Amino acid sequence: MHKPETTPRASLYHAYRVYAHYHPQPAPHSSAPDAPVTVVGGGPIGMVTALALARHGVRCVVLQAEQQVSEGSRAIVFTRRSQEILQAVGVSDAVVANGLPWTSGNSYYRGQRVFRMESPVDEDDRFAPLINLQQNVLESYLVEAIAREPLVEIRWGNKLIGMTQDDDGVTLQIDTPQGEYTQRTGWLVAADGARSTVRTALGLRFEGASYEGRFVIADIRIDLDLPTERLAYFAPDWNPGNTVLMHREPGGIWRVDYQLPVEETSEHALQPDTIRQRIDAQLDMMGLGGKPWELDWCSVYSARALTLPDYVHRRILFAGDAAHLLPIFGVRGANTGFQDAIDLSWKLAAVVKGSAPAPLLASYTHDRVGAAREIIAEAGKSTRFMTPPSHGFRVLRDAVLDLSLDHEFVRPLFHWRTSRAHDYRDSPLNSPSDDNAAMRAGPGVGAPAPNVKLGENDYFYDHLGAAFHLVTFGDSPLPGALREEIETWRERGVALRVIAFATSQHDVGGADLTLADANGRAAAKYGAQAGTSYLVRPDHHICARWQRLDASRLADALAQATARR
Repeated sequence: MHKPETTPRASLYHAYRVYAHYHPQPAPHSSAPDAPVTVVGGGPIGMVTALALARHGVRCVVLQAEQQVSEGSRAIVFTRRSQEILQAVGVSDAVVANGLPWTSGNSYYRGQRVFRMESPVDEDDRFAPLINLQQNVLESYLVEAIAREPLVEIRWGNKLIGMTQDDDGVTLQIDTPQGEYTQRTGWLVAADGARSTVRTALGLRFEGASYEGRFVIADIRIDLDLPTERLAYFAPDWNPGNTVLMHREPGGIWRVDYQLPVEETSEHALQPDTIRQRIDAQLDMMGLGGKPWELDWCSVYSARALTLPDYVHRRILFAGDAAHLLPIFGVRGANTGFQDAIDLSWKLAAVVKGSAPAPLLASYTHDRVGAAREIIAEAGKSTRFMTPPSHGFRVLRDAVLDLSLDHEFVRPLFHWRTSRAHDYRDSPLNSPSDDNAAMRAGPGVGAPAPNVKLGENDYFYDHLGAAFHLVTFGDSPLPGALREEIETWRERGVALRVIAFATSQHDVGGADLTLADANGRAAAKYGAQAGTSYLVRPDHHICARWQRLDASRLADALAQATARR
């Protein structure tokens, strides 16, 4: 019988709540009602996936083995793209209100700053490039959002222990503190983390590399008069040849990540006396010796760059760390998982609701495995610099460190290649017959649609819903044939909204929403002239664009984007 911990976790900054466990009525060893979708894993990726499915009108159940949110801060840095996704599921206001935004990072060697990274800031962006907030706090916001969402049910204290799938769905065996029960579900999303029970049960194996470098992650409460920036210290005297990273967190907490010597065991590294010695040494090096501090949470992390080659296995789909394990350098873990969630949710919802055929899900593997492999190639450069995997790499890294003290040209090698929104340039859902190749300005097909500031607290993304969006530019009404084509697709169950950017104050005929663009700000951002149109997927990525659009070209693009051809 499953017995999750029911004592609230200890924390210096977060009040943990223990939630009542779920068990079916009237008794254990019975069956719960069928669910269209079940998500295994109640971490941030599982909950965002569930909330995103609910936006598309799909009911789902979330199985969470524990009865409280995760222990410790874990993921703490969230990108602008992640904040846009969190906006879509209704928690970005809380994140922005309580998180710490930042734009820059510094790298130090032998007491000298050798590189400063500045993330670009655009006045059209609603969110900061990066924001720090502890994962357990974010999870609590997501739990609150689920409580407000009638289409999502989270079942605390429910542990998946077995499953069988067939052509129509998956039968789940679930254990609770009051016994086992069975659950039938149409689709199963495995968002159950690095040690995924579902992945293990299917016998699936990752592709990629693990690195020798291990880091202690320690959260400490300390009063430091330092800005919110990412700090990296290479080969400090107290940790020769290794790397130390620091981040400010809300609640007076600082994250200190320090690399371990190869020969040291994780058990020794996590001893309180060992941690205190290392933290004190880091503070001494920074000229902050004697500052009082308290340990909140600690763990050991190993750098890995791994992915499943396929995220879709009949009726079972994978997301987040269950699908891939990515290095923390460049904040890629949870941020990549959120992009999995928003991509998977609209495609799975379309299949569940019958507005697209099941082959649409193959594009989830294509788009997101492609993203993971690109991230692995990119993150590998940062990982090999932070934690050289061989003597040759270490010699090269150390040479760069030495040269950086006097030579500007080598310092960009310190850049940590921050996580970014993936560009689906070769997605099978992109239109093969649009005008993308002929258009020299604006975002290309596959890219996320750029945000645009429309007013004091009004942005383009504020108007995007759970639908395809046809974005047009100019004051002319949509032709009758184009309006009829739009209605045809709506009758097929495809959610499609028309947003027009107009220079005049008048509504554009045929548009569901007209946004004023009198100063041409949006048109310039999109490289648009009168008559330019973009088709934006429900996950905000562009799948077609035209200099001139007609009904047949829209039909071709929508057929491609919904896997109907």
